Amino acid sequence: MAGVTYRKAGVDIDKADEFIAKIKPLLAKTSRPEVIGKIGGFSGLFKPRIRRMKDPVLVSSTDGVGTKILIADSLGKYDTIGIDLVAMCVDDVVVMGAEPLFFLDYIACGRLDKEKLFDLMTGITKGCVKAGCALIGGETAELPGMYGKDKFDLAGFCVGMVDRQKIIDGRNCRIGDKVVGLASSGLHSNGFSLVRTLFRPEEIKGKLAEELIRPTRIYTKTILHLMKRVKIKGMSHITGGGFYDNIPRVLPLGKAVRIMKGSWPVPPIFKKIQDRGSVDMAEMFRTFNMGVGMVLILDPRSARRALTLLDDLGQKAWIIGELVEGDNSVAII
Repeated sequence: MAGVTYRKAGVDIDKADEFIAKIKPLLAKTSRPEVIGKIGGFSGLFKPRIRRMKDPVLVSSTDGVGTKILIADSLGKYDTIGIDLVAMCVDDVVVMGAEPLFFLDYIACGRLDKEKLFDLMTGITKGCVKAGCALIGGETAELPGMYGKDKFDLAGFCVGMVDRQKIIDGRNCRIGDKVVGLASSGLHSNGFSLVRTLFRPEEIKGKLAEELIRPTRIYTKTILHLMKRVKIKGMSHITGGGFYDNIPRVLPLGKAVRIMKGSWPVPPIFKKIQDRGSVDMAEMFRTFNMGVGMVLILDPRSARRALTLLDDLGQKAWIIGELVEGDNSVAII
């Protein structure tokens, strides 16, 4: 009688090794000159170029894509949520004025499905290319007993760098500064638990499928380009918590933001969600990005110049509000 093996217990190391070999060409597409070593080691190696910085500071972020994974599962489409994963991390790094340098992923699954995981990695590498950061490593964990055989979860980790004197943290924001909103690509990666509550599975798989699976916009290269030409005082990535929770993170004491409804076109998907669930407007702005995935704070002259530069880059943007005296809150009027 044959003895018990790890494979019989549900973990196939040979299949994992085959998967790693298959994705190495994908990872190579994200390489930067600072990457040293090779994929498959115990750690990823990255030698940053710091000569151009007087006082370099590392900036880090980690995140996932939440229950958007269940949307991908229901559609059997896995080549876009990897982009979501990268976006959620790199755009949290760039709001500090930092350039994302490298990225790592963690995938946990009940059973290693090479085709599904390859699609996931295809999205992750596409996201890294869009952000200009290197994918230098990661972990794929096969965890039978913790996950159903077709279930999985994702997490991402990003590290960037900024010269300390160039950190963007909102401290220089002043009353009268303008709030510029950058268009989102749709829902991005937040609010899907509410969406799945409101819409039937057949609706999600049908007419809403393309809208719901659309990947999160990666603003990184656009922001880095813009920073070279205008002075940005503060930035907020509009993710979980929407306008009300994210914008105050960069407001100095005694300042508040007034957002003007109607100053940008809200995509139809948000109206569909609101109408289906009779969702209060305040709840919509706390749960979703409402068509604005990134917010910038600039002085009035810089704000006008930023709109022109963003238009040249193909990024839709609008002046959607201003800073006023207040208690670090957001009012939407």
